Amino acid sequence: MDLYEHQARELFEEHGIPVPRAAVTGSSKEARGIARVLGGRVVVKAQVKTGGRGKAGGVKMAADPAAAELTARQILGMDIKGHTVRKVMLAEPVDIDSEFYVSYVLDRAAGTFLAIASAEGGMEIEEVAATRPEAVARIPVDPAEGVTSAKAAEIADAAALPPQTVDVLVRLWDVLVREDALLVEVNPLVRTKQGHILALDGKVTLDDNARFRQARWGADEVEHDDPLEAAAAAKGLNYVKLDGEVGIIGNGAGLVMSTLDVVAGCGARPANFLDIGGGASAQIMADGLSVILSDPAVKSVFVNVFGGITACDAVADGIVQALDAVQLTKPLVVRLDGNNAARGRTILDERAHPLVQQATTMDGAAARAAQLATAN
Repeated sequence: MDLYEHQARELFEEHGIPVPRAAVTGSSKEARGIARVLGGRVVVKAQVKTGGRGKAGGVKMAADPAAAELTARQILGMDIKGHTVRKVMLAEPVDIDSEFYVSYVLDRAAGTFLAIASAEGGMEIEEVAATRPEAVARIPVDPAEGVTSAKAAEIADAAALPPQTVDVLVRLWDVLVREDALLVEVNPLVRTKQGHILALDGKVTLDDNARFRQARWGADEVEHDDPLEAAAAAKGLNYVKLDGEVGIIGNGAGLVMSTLDVVAGCGARPANFLDIGGGASAQIMADGLSVILSDPAVKSVFVNVFGGITACDAVADGIVQALDAVQLTKPLVVRLDGNNAARGRTILDERAHPLVQQATTMDGAAARAAQLATAN
């Protein structure tokens, strides 16, 4: 459950992390009044749950209240990576001397949290991490011990951050723990030319399992990050968008996770996580294929099913019926194993769709799906 920037800012302020004065609105007319209260000159920032807002024209400076109204009118309604801007945040401008990056993220593999920090924050932090990893400090944090002042000083020292950031690091950990967060990030955390430390932009991801404790954000404020995820949720599908080219459909979260790893091991990137669970009806298959094929990044689709309670012939019937309901535009590789697998493969062979291929092993199917995706 990702929060908008203005919500992350609200949490930071509640926990004593210094932030610029700001307010959010969905009205360009109200933007003029907010700018007047904030002193006239403001930064107008699109509120969408995606990166790259600045490069897309979603973050602009306005010199006075009239310019703030005009700028808000220009940004509201914009499409930024598939996200429609419905609100803007207006904030006081800051005289920046230095920009830093700090975050805490759950490290599931290690069973702990990870503090990530760099003295080179800002828009190009991803490039810094990729080209000069030594400039980004990664410090494990024991959840039982948390971030004390001593631990915060260790993080700051490892990332070459100024001593004034230690208190912010402690308070940022407090946000993570008290607000049921899996990720808290400040980019940039800045030092102004007056020597003050301010959190200029923030990202917070809350644990979905804690929704009952986070009801204050409201259903309209915790919408899905990606339009495809929203479309899948409307169909009752357990779908997560990823940055890859091989669409994935499987039955069971464990099998789907294994499928993602095998596809990645074959040199391709999974485009999504989609678990159809124990059922594989024609409607579920049609809905799943419809969502995956709507992703322009998808070059091939891999259906990986192990028949148990739901037999493979029922899955095959679902696929065949789905092919009549959805126009298949990308190659589809199917691996059926388990209960009635042979009968299921026969059903698909008899359908003989030109874009459907079969493989008997998960490794073989993953390799073929990866080959088809990278060849297109």
